[in-house]
Amino acid sequence: MSPDLHARFLWMSRATKLLAVTTVIGLGASTWLFLDNRSLRSERDAKPAVVAETTTAKDTTTAPTGGDAWLDASKPRSAKISTVAGAQPSLPEEKKESRLDRRARRTEEFGAMFGRHDGETEEEYKARIGPMISAGLAVPRLRAADNRREAEQKAGVTPEQSAKLDQAFEKTYADVLEYTNKAVADGMLSPYERNVAGWLDYAGGLGGMLTEAQGSIGKVLSADQIKSMSSSGFEWGEYLGLQAPWQDLKPPPPPPPRPNN
Repeated sequence: MSPDLHARFLWMSRATKLLAVTTVIGLGASTWLFLDNRSLRSERDAKPAVVAETTTAKDTTTAPTGGDAWLDASKPRSAKISTVAGAQPSLPEEKKESRLDRRARRTEEFGAMFGRHDGETEEEYKARIGPMISAGLAVPRLRAADNRREAEQKAGVTPEQSAKLDQAFEKTYADVLEYTNKAVADGMLSPYERNVAGWLDYAGGLGGMLTEAQGSIGKVLSADQIKSMSSSGFEWGEYLGLQAPWQDLKPPPPPPPRPNN
């Protein structure tokens, strides 16, 4: 391998690991924002409507009757306005939620969504979560496939080369699923608690697998083709991260028992 190609692969390896870390953090942040937005909507809908009580001013002016119209028009008129002060509207007193309380609540919401329910079997969990993951990744996967198709056309990738890449990626997907299932079983990735250190450890291992995938790509595509696809804005790490069959992950273990207060 030439020094230039070796340097390019070294840079791609570092960039891929960085992408893995930012991807995991980004997915986590997106999930938390979704839960936060849903929580805000629930709080808004739960607030009772406050209707302001207002009274209209009443004009007590009485028009004179009889007499000369011209003389009556020149006489001063007295008017009395009666106002009644109504009760001032007030919002219900809200209990302020601290930042730590909000974080704990979001952790519980995340666990309720992606954790195992009481008595829920593995088959029931897959039936509940699998379609949710597939639906959430449907549009990004289509866009990633379109980007790859366009980038391969610009780089002159042949159908035979594209098929060889798909075959090589099957091993990558299998390794990623096995690695993720083990991380979930070991508690490195848990829906029941915030484990930032575990997330970063997982991202580092995932970056190593993506680096191996980059090596497989280098055995199929030429250096010019790889450079052309990269210059077009296409990123293999992003593509593989979206196309991995995450919906086939094994369910997490049941939630730990809650301590008795």
